[in-house]
Amino acid sequence: MIPIYQVYALRYAMREARRAEHFIGGDPHDAPMPMDYFVWAAVGGGKAWIIDTGFTAEVAARRKRTYLRCPIESLKLLGIDPDMVEDVIISHLHYDHVGSFHKFAKARFHLQEAEMQYACGHYMKHARLRHSFEVEDVAGIIRMNFAERVAWHDGDAELALGLKIHACGGHSAGLQCVTVNTARGTVVLATDVTHFYENLEKNRPFTTAFHVGGMLDGFDRLRALAPSPQHIIPGHDPLVMQRYPAVTGLEGIAVQLHAQPIA
Repeated sequence: MIPIYQVYALRYAMREARRAEHFIGGDPHDAPMPMDYFVWAAVGGGKAWIIDTGFTAEVAARRKRTYLRCPIESLKLLGIDPDMVEDVIISHLHYDHVGSFHKFAKARFHLQEAEMQYACGHYMKHARLRHSFEVEDVAGIIRMNFAERVAWHDGDAELALGLKIHACGGHSAGLQCVTVNTARGTVVLATDVTHFYENLEKNRPFTTAFHVGGMLDGFDRLRALAPSPQHIIPGHDPLVMQRYPAVTGLEGIAVQLHAQPIA
């Protein structure tokens, strides 16, 4: 029997930004468009799966992000003990998705091998591409590999009944999204396959791109994986916090993605 998961988005940081920063080619409307930073948790089948690990306070200060809370310590607010987590999915190795990996005592990390090849290959000679990586994060995952704590994937995979990863290039060479079986159907955690609802809805790629065509293909992949547009959860959109009901007592911190969107 396929487990029915509860899926949560936990907001740990934000930054002020403008529309022109989020669309290739800019935007004629020079209006504010802030960005939220999330980690996600899928709880079901007797365990918790964590998707992405956020960044640290030190990186937040250096990159001028507003750090609201430690994403890993904050999992305890959802009743998840980070020391007991066995599996963490890393969507890609950009600083805001892998930076606090070291705060898991025993978890193994699921990563596309293409992403590590990208992060350690010749493309990192280009400042425009390596800007999104922290070298110590990449080195840390290499250390985890030497400690036999990385599970490498080459494309799509079912990690557990009702929980799958899907390779989607574009934003980064080894980016992956996650589909999770819930009471309302398959929820697609897009991670950075689409940063905002608007990137996907208007087919307007985000400014940080390894391959623009791959990003557009990724939009199509999200649509194919989801039962409806309402089942796709973008990676950085503050609207996620408005469209889904908060976890009781965690208003402004965590929302329930397995619940129906708020009308």
